Amino acid sequence: MAPRILVIEDDPAISELITYHLQREGMQVLTAADGRRALELFNANHPDLLVLDLMLPVLDGFEVCRRVRQVSDVPIIMLTAKEQEADRIKGFEYGADDYVTKPFSPKELVARIRAVLRRSNYHEGPAHLSAGDLSLDRRRHRVLVGEREIELTPKEFDLLELLMSRRGEPIDRETLLEEVWGYQFAGGTRTLDVHIRRLRQKLGDDPQRPKYIETVHGIGYRFKDDVPIVNDQETDPVGKEGAP
Repeated sequence: MAPRILVIEDDPAISELITYHLQREGMQVLTAADGRRALELFNANHPDLLVLDLMLPVLDGFEVCRRVRQVSDVPIIMLTAKEQEADRIKGFEYGADDYVTKPFSPKELVARIRAVLRRSNYHEGPAHLSAGDLSLDRRRHRVLVGEREIELTPKEFDLLELLMSRRGEPIDRETLLEEVWGYQFAGGTRTLDVHIRRLRQKLGDDPQRPKYIETVHGIGYRFKDDVPIVNDQETDPVGKEGAP
């Protein structure tokens, strides 16, 4: 299922801009223009993440955040025109997970939403991904090649999960860095290439004759689309639940 995002913003132009970019990324979007309506939509629809403006009519963003945190740990990204450190600190104290300062790049907001969803263990699609003899369990954070469990670092796991979930799609280096390391990551693409090399070594994937991850020259990487993928939510290919 696509993530359901509740956008709480009283400026119609900004709300429409955010909605457009999130829907273009395949996300479901609900919108509210004041704090009271936001709480009504939150209680009725149980969104996966809130994009929450601080300066709202009826109930401000801090109060909305406080009330949501009384009943839920849903991820919250604060959206504000204020740059003072005190406001950011106050937002975190009320329970916000991240913040974006206006004016903002829609691409940055999308990247932050995906990063926060990943940290909160939200996953689009099935719990298990399989390609040939490679199995990935999103919930248990486990990877098998055949019967052998592969020990991956968190970044290596996130890279593999992202590539497998978008099988056949070339993903540029910038997008991989943004979605795995975060929008403001200061390192260069060398960091990504090193992690890809180590991931290939652990999987036993020859970069000259790749079985899983191939290089798309001038762009980035992709998970090969000629590897049969099985997305199975009913069985447990990695956890082997019920096995003797």
